[in-house]
Amino acid sequence: MVQLDLSGAQSFFTQAGPDYAAAARAHEVLASGTGLGADFTGWLSLPRKIKETELDRICKAAELIRSRSKALVVIGIGGSYLGARGAIELLRPVPGKDDPKVFFVGNGLSADALADTLSLLGDCDYDVNVISKSGTTLEPAVSFRIFRELLKKKYGDEADQHIFATTDAHRGVLKSLADASGWESFVVPDDVGGRFSIFSAVGLLPMAVAGIDVRKVIDAAIREFEALDLRSPGNPAWQYAAARQNLYNKGFDVEILGCYEPSFRFMAEWWKQLYGESEGKDLKGIFPASVEFTADLHSMGQYIQQGRRALMESIVRFRRSLSSCPVPDSADNADGLNYIAGRDLADICNVAADAVREAHVSGGVPNLVISCSARDEEGLAELVCFFELACAISGYMSGVNPFDQPGVEAYKKNMFRMLGKPGAV
Repeated sequence: MVQLDLSGAQSFFTQAGPDYAAAARAHEVLASGTGLGADFTGWLSLPRKIKETELDRICKAAELIRSRSKALVVIGIGGSYLGARGAIELLRPVPGKDDPKVFFVGNGLSADALADTLSLLGDCDYDVNVISKSGTTLEPAVSFRIFRELLKKKYGDEADQHIFATTDAHRGVLKSLADASGWESFVVPDDVGGRFSIFSAVGLLPMAVAGIDVRKVIDAAIREFEALDLRSPGNPAWQYAAARQNLYNKGFDVEILGCYEPSFRFMAEWWKQLYGESEGKDLKGIFPASVEFTADLHSMGQYIQQGRRALMESIVRFRRSLSSCPVPDSADNADGLNYIAGRDLADICNVAADAVREAHVSGGVPNLVISCSARDEEGLAELVCFFELACAISGYMSGVNPFDQPGVEAYKKNMFRMLGKPGAV
């Protein structure tokens, strides 16, 4: 289970401290389905439901792709790709010898980026997983049109066998195309928004193709959600939600998420969407940002230490390292590092993290430490469940609907009008 250390923020809280009574009310509203956006709270039971419905078929499709292809092209944007990419880069930053490479396209409109992906694909065999609730979002729709033509040129009449669609169960352009073309299809659940969909086929199919044991992920997620249903201030999700709301009310309106594992980078991107899209509305919300330590200590570290005092810092740490790398002894000690000879690099990194925390707290930055078991399937499940639940509780505590995103449509209307889409205004 995720553990939270609030000692680095204690001196910054109001005298009353984090409002766990408000967290309790928010948790009850969420669990009872009586709050704003209650129609999109299916993610709470998603791990158990997916295990009973689509998990076997997801794993079977992944096995097929792994047996015949050197790559999987995942087409999606926002919640349709960030969870999968975050999980894959966290757990499989270097593909195994028999693992297909997973490429993510359709999350932008850069011609150069798409050309680079095509160059990396070369002439290898590959499959496509297109992910969209509707099939009409411009970025993935354009990429999918391009890849459909490429698949036809490459595989001819067998092209449709290389397309897997993850979309609405009943309606939409992509669902209609999938039914008409005979593509194997998986479901984006009606009661789960994109940013909460990592435990559906949206996240699980790409993860399984990459070699992640998604059965372990789902079993761990079931256990973690059960553990996080604890209704007391001992619940780390309550602690995180209440602590960040308390600090926000004191003027700390930017939250930096950091980690000492470079492979965490896209998990941080997933977290930024989760919290930014859930809380940033009605002129409210903590601005989510991220850093990569220790690298960013030599760039952003200056601002964090001595810049504007509006920052709170949440640091993800793994309690167990998967690798060992002791520092060797040197006969001449020319670099002066023999004082750490024999110490493992993971131990040195932990000392650096403690030193950074002490420095930032003394510099006026509240510090929350989020720790989970290890950088593995269980640790991934722990973090996802924790962040999702805490996000919903925090959103309700701030008085917003954590499950809608009305502001996302503003740029789309302008873009469609400027592109000359029929009927656009």
